[in-house]
Amino acid sequence: MTENKKQGNHLVDQSSPYLLQHAYNPVEWYPWGEEALEKAKKENKMLIISIGYAACHWCHVMEHESFEDDSVAAIMNEYFINIKVDKEERPDIDDVYMTACHLASGGSCGWPLNAFALPDGRPVWAGTYFPKDRWVKILEQFNDLFTNDLARLERSAEGITKGIAAYGGVEVNTKEEQITEGMVSDVTQAFLENIDLVDGGTQGAPKFPMPNNYEYLLHAYALTENQQVLDAVEVTLDKMAAGGIYDHLGGGFARYSVDPYWKVPHFEKMLYDNGQLLSLYSDAYRLTAKERYLDVVKETADFMIREMKDPSGGFYSSYDADSEGEEGTFYVWTTSELDEILGPDAQLFKEFFSCTDEGNWEGNNILFHTDEVSTFAADKNMKVDELKEKLRISKDKLFNVRALREKPGLDDKVLTSWNGLTMSGLISVYKATLDQKYLDAAVAIADFISNKMIDGDHRISRNYKDEVVSINGFLDDYAHVIQAFVQLYEQTFEVKWLDTAKKLMFYAVDHFSNDDNDMFYYTSDIDPPLVARKTDYTDNVIPGSNSVMAHNLMKLGSYFGNKTWVNRSEKMLNNLLPVILSARQPGFYSNWCRLMLMVKESPFEVAIMGQGAAQLKLDMDQSFIPHAYYMGGTSEHLPLLENKLQDEDMIYVCKNKVCKFPVNSAEAAIEQIQNY
Repeated sequence: MTENKKQGNHLVDQSSPYLLQHAYNPVEWYPWGEEALEKAKKENKMLIISIGYAACHWCHVMEHESFEDDSVAAIMNEYFINIKVDKEERPDIDDVYMTACHLASGGSCGWPLNAFALPDGRPVWAGTYFPKDRWVKILEQFNDLFTNDLARLERSAEGITKGIAAYGGVEVNTKEEQITEGMVSDVTQAFLENIDLVDGGTQGAPKFPMPNNYEYLLHAYALTENQQVLDAVEVTLDKMAAGGIYDHLGGGFARYSVDPYWKVPHFEKMLYDNGQLLSLYSDAYRLTAKERYLDVVKETADFMIREMKDPSGGFYSSYDADSEGEEGTFYVWTTSELDEILGPDAQLFKEFFSCTDEGNWEGNNILFHTDEVSTFAADKNMKVDELKEKLRISKDKLFNVRALREKPGLDDKVLTSWNGLTMSGLISVYKATLDQKYLDAAVAIADFISNKMIDGDHRISRNYKDEVVSINGFLDDYAHVIQAFVQLYEQTFEVKWLDTAKKLMFYAVDHFSNDDNDMFYYTSDIDPPLVARKTDYTDNVIPGSNSVMAHNLMKLGSYFGNKTWVNRSEKMLNNLLPVILSARQPGFYSNWCRLMLMVKESPFEVAIMGQGAAQLKLDMDQSFIPHAYYMGGTSEHLPLLENKLQDEDMIYVCKNKVCKFPVNSAEAAIEQIQNY
């Protein structure tokens, strides 16, 4: 063991669990920052910028094979300045060098991401995981090029840097697009064409939960009642909830499945997935009343509160795929284990959850089922409730035994943007379950963010661990927190959440705006510049920050009568419409497509006034009405609420600031909306 390895490298004082995983590598890692960048320039050495995250399986593999190897470390330390980046803490850096990877290698880009850059940070090439022998050859190749053919690297850096600056730019659309029924129908049909109507999700493998795609389809169904649209959502949610991607013992979803059937997961569990899936399954339950969706919602929310909640009120980032040095060990079973633990109930359990003596995955068994409970019960001549109870008892026994196993690694940093998504999810769970504990958990996140992550001028910090924050917030931190605070206001009618959302929006407009196209940069103007200042506008597993901000501007502008914000939202959408309509890949723009539905229909403005306003809102939530903004309470604090407070509770259903005659029940208000 080297002296450097005993003492640790420059990561030992970092808070990121991912960086700390590498703190005692023999590689002389630095965190991203002035010290490393200045050292590279002073010593005239190339940079290696290695990017990953704590739950990343192949990051662990490359660490064990290369970064823990003294001979590999010796090459890296002699010829390069080595920087480790947690992509979840610094998505801005990840975006720049991931774009470089796509430009340089034309694909095969993922994590770990390993970028080579000139001493000034301009990338010359990037790739992903490499076995040790290949990695050593790449190190030697770039050292040779830097020593003997610097001009070639300069040309590469110039081309890639120009490409990064141009990549993802948004052009101003000077033509005002009219959103038509045909436009919406075409977009919805394009969604359906990409969906596997047998096994759910998109066609082929791997399969990722993409919650916002199905939120769009739920919204579209609520407006059109096209059964094919709802079928596409239900088959996806049904298959995911039955598959191995779902943790049938502890609740919560893995990040993706490696096969087309949701059977074999990549076992890591991410906060951002589960937070959004809370919203999706809650909304689907309120629309369909499927009991299985409610079970998933409760089990997943309970898992998150039980396993991922920090004492501060915020939620941790992820659980690793690996434990005991192997992927999935925590979650899988042999039939001999099942027999020993479950005794006479083992056979029923094994049949239902597809377990075999030889194993259904690499000699072990992943729990998943292909039959619905009702079908399986009928085959066994059992009552449904009897089967459910037997399965529940067996699952509880296995859960208790599993709790004694070595747990997967926990990334216990708290990220503001992901907590915004989780807050939104928990509010949705409250609407579906009527259980106050879920709203309390959402409020706890809001309090945490207010007290720990927002400073006096409404600047947000991104990361929190052990009472320490160290990174200035990015656009997604503002976008998802504003969205969640507005939703919390809509649920409680506590004005402070709406006021905070408004102040955060003012800050974001001041510090992130791109005045050339009305979009927002991903990084603040107070952050040190990278090689390019990027705009995050496509939607992926997490909706893009610009699309969320466009929704926020529309809603806040409507609340406060701020036409500038409404107009900006419409301009942002207008810029994207030609791209959305020509690409025929609406999954990359699903949250923009949801905004398109809102603009096309004009949202209902529902004012609920009086002491019982919050309960009336909860009554209305029992119907799924995605195209409505809610406001109210016991004060006339918004323009649309003026002169609406009476001696009794009243609901006003309005559209474009024109209101119907007030009613005093949710049923009557819902009827007005349905017959508008």
